[in-house]
Formats: sequence, structure tokens, C-alpha cells
Amino acid sequence: MTLHLDAVDWKILKELQSNGRITNVELARRVGISAPPCLRRVRALEEAGAIRAYRALLDEHRLGFEISAFAMVSLTGQSEADLQAFESRVADWEIVRHAWIMSGDIDFMLECVAPTLKAFHDFVLSELVAVDNVDTVRTALTIREVKNAPRVPIV
Repeated sequence: MTLHLDAVDWKILKELQSNGRITNVELARRVGISAPPCLRRVRALEEAGAIRAYRALLDEHRLGFEISAFAMVSLTGQSEADLQAFESRVADWEIVRHAWIMSGDIDFMLECVAPTLKAFHDFVLSELVAVDNVDTVRTALTIREVKNAPRVPIV
């Protein structure tokens, strides 16, 4: 269900997506309304599910996670039970940071971070390909990040 938002709501979302730690007073100033209605709008956006969470974006390399990689997984079966079984395994793997069910020739795309290439390799061999329903796994290591924009392109 798509929410019906006005121009002020979109401005609020754009500002919060850029800086989730902005004070309500500063947010209100930037979007051109006073603080009390701004806070009410933010709370309404949270309750409606437009704002799912607030997080800090950490620098994985400075924290010792040198490897960013993608694993493209194809399953032997694509029944709903097969997909859900694999989804439940994905939820337990800390190395997997994002996961998507895909259309086309792969079933899942997993975005992973690991401290070393060996740690990622060990994960692929001991965890990922060990799942009963996994047919093939292709991996791709990232070389460098060239863009890290917020998920929703608010203009």
C-alpha cells in the first residue's frame, strides 16, 4: 500500500534519510514548519511504516571488514517451502547483510561483509553450499564502492 504524502512529508523524509540524528527543531526549520507539527508528522510517518528504523552507517573497512562480496544463489527447487527454508537460514548468517529473492536465473542475491577473504571463502564452503537445497553459488568480490546513496531517491 502506497502512502499518500504531501510535499512537507517528502521534505522530512529526504532530510531524515540524509541525517537521522537531526534535531526536530533543525528538521522543522529545514522543511519550513514549526517544531510541534514536525514532530507529529515524523511520528505519523513512523507509525505508517514510511520510516522503518534509524541506524548509524558504519565504515566496515575501518572496523576490520575488508571484504564486501555478493553471492548469487540458485536453489534446486523454488517452491514456497524451499524459498522459506533458505530464507530462514539466511536470517542466521551474520556475514549476510542484505538478501533479496530475485527473478531470473538466480533465486537469491546475498550481500556479504567479512574480515578476510578466507572468512568469506569459509562461509561459502561450510555454510552456503552445505544447504540441502542449494544448487549453485556464484560469488563476486567488490573492488571499491563508487556510490552509496540512500535507498529512496527523493527529489
